[in-house]
Amino acid sequence: MLKLRTLFVLSCFVSIFMNCYGIQIESTISDKYPIIPTPKEIRYGSDEIQFEHINIQATDFENEGRLLAGFFESKQIKEDAKGLTIELKKGSTENENDEAYSLTISDKIVITATTHKGIYYGIQTLKQIFRKQNKKGVFPKLTLSDWPVFKIRGFMHDTGRNFQSVSQLKEQIEILAQYKYNVFHWHLTDNPGWRLESEIYPELQAEHATTRQKGNFYTQENFKDILEFCKARNITLIPEFDIPGHTDVFRKALEIDEMRDPNVKPVLLDLFQELMGLTSAEDVPYIHIGTDEVRNDFERVSNDVIFEIMNLIRKDNREVIVWKEGIVVKRDSTSINQLWAYHEGRKGHRFIDSRSNYINHLDPFAGMARLYFQQPTRHPKGDSLALGGILAAWPDNNINHERDILIQNPIYPSMVFYADAIWNGRAKDYPEYWAKLPPKDTQEFNDFKAFEKKVITHRDLFFKGKEFQYITQTDKHWKLIGPLNHKGNIEKSFPVEESIKDTYSIGGNPYIWTDNHTGGTIHLKHFFAFPAVTEAKQGTYYAYTNIYAPDDRIQEFWVGFQGWSRSGGRRVGPFPNQGDWHTTKPKIWVNNTEIEPPIWKQPNLGTKTDEIPFIDEDYFYRNPTKIHLKKGWNKVLLKIPQDRNSWKWMFTCIPVNITENGVREVPELKYSTKFENN
Repeated sequence: MLKLRTLFVLSCFVSIFMNCYGIQIESTISDKYPIIPTPKEIRYGSDEIQFEHINIQATDFENEGRLLAGFFESKQIKEDAKGLTIELKKGSTENENDEAYSLTISDKIVITATTHKGIYYGIQTLKQIFRKQNKKGVFPKLTLSDWPVFKIRGFMHDTGRNFQSVSQLKEQIEILAQYKYNVFHWHLTDNPGWRLESEIYPELQAEHATTRQKGNFYTQENFKDILEFCKARNITLIPEFDIPGHTDVFRKALEIDEMRDPNVKPVLLDLFQELMGLTSAEDVPYIHIGTDEVRNDFERVSNDVIFEIMNLIRKDNREVIVWKEGIVVKRDSTSINQLWAYHEGRKGHRFIDSRSNYINHLDPFAGMARLYFQQPTRHPKGDSLALGGILAAWPDNNINHERDILIQNPIYPSMVFYADAIWNGRAKDYPEYWAKLPPKDTQEFNDFKAFEKKVITHRDLFFKGKEFQYITQTDKHWKLIGPLNHKGNIEKSFPVEESIKDTYSIGGNPYIWTDNHTGGTIHLKHFFAFPAVTEAKQGTYYAYTNIYAPDDRIQEFWVGFQGWSRSGGRRVGPFPNQGDWHTTKPKIWVNNTEIEPPIWKQPNLGTKTDEIPFIDEDYFYRNPTKIHLKKGWNKVLLKIPQDRNSWKWMFTCIPVNITENGVREVPELKYSTKFENN
């Protein structure tokens, strides 16, 4: 009896141990194989499968089978009849969405979908979780079911202002496909250039009319090439001719003073007809006609002209998209509104959401929180009116090199963070976190931290050598005190600079530190009035933290006190003089030693400097600041004043490791806001 009881207890112990161990393995497996966007339903197994060859069975999906074979061939894994079976199977899925799929990985792999799109997205997931070890392929065992909640999941590039080569566009479209986007919105015209070749009006590409990257435009063959590239990746191309505003090049080329000139309408009708003649309505079902920001009298046309263009497009069995805010034609009852800034769509009209989605305004850190927490369309999921969202890149200012668009705007991090929101939707909107991370002890913070971990894994796996301006920020903590009244004197010193204490009495008012601020960038007051730390319009804040270093070192930091929007000049006001971090006179001390600002390459530039390219204005594309850290705890104190002449009130201070593969964390450095550490 005792022996039986002993065996029973032992078996229970083993069972408990195995269950715990299984959970630990599953957690480790999921960390090793993160999927973005997160699948609706997923269960990881407790181990992996390894294989030397693959055997693809794709009777129903031959094109996708060839695509998958090409992927494995690029990884030096060949097909063989005795290889790991991968079956692309036509069958029902848990959701009736035509982009839905299921995936199981056990002793074989099965991707099931009702359409080619579903199979394609299953393949994208499979590619994300493929690893190679000792010349063998490795997959985790898992089962998942997945589908999108929005019909349109897109990305827009403005190539009218700044031309990008076909190869650079394809590079970005490939990333879109990897993260299950299905729309590339191509803004082809703007004031500096009409970038799509017209055989009817070749003068539109004339160098005398083009003000940037003269002679650079897309031939009609280039257009067809990009279209085929998108089609092969289940991405719908939406071309845009932005009229009647944003048409400097149009008027110069055709020697027209005003858009109300009677010659304008037939030319525009010809151009839209020529565009549609390049491809079928099946391949390009949407045509975007712009109509936004008609600010000048010489840009205005009658609504009849816009309505006639709309009718031309509709007669070719295509949908019309317009910007909102934009020209409203009352007779138009069917156009799709693409929303920007704070604008709402017209009642009863379908809409695409691009509000708060402009990458050129996004900081690489705070901006990613916005993309993660904002609710696309302000609906939990798509419906008959809420079609989805388009992430937009508007690098308005002139550039020196086309790669600067990717260097100076966090395009790739934005694609990855937004991918989850636009695929899965958000149960609720979180405007309170559009400009700051949630408090550390909340579920929302933990959710963001978990997703950030997935992003970091993807960065290291898939963006080596690419411009991915993001490192872990959920472990960077700050104390703040303020705003202190500087009475118009931004250089005014306060007792915080003399000694660090829990509380201060300044001007007869008590001040205490707040200790719930986390992130690589902290917005004190957001420039678009999103909820931030304060609603005050000016004053002085101080930020405090300690950084532990295991040794004495010279450490590189990203340090900045502004986020230049790469849009419409230098919109945060004039650029500082040599010797200042910014015109508001901010400062940073490490262990009571003041850190000098960079030697600016373009000091003292005015706000309206659209044609002078950015070089080193933002912290993430200039050389990092080198700061001496002693072994042990290092006290970091920042002074961040604000006046009425600057648009943004913010700071960034984060240690970085710049490698040949891109920016990386410095994991041995630790943050603490405890005063006793200084």
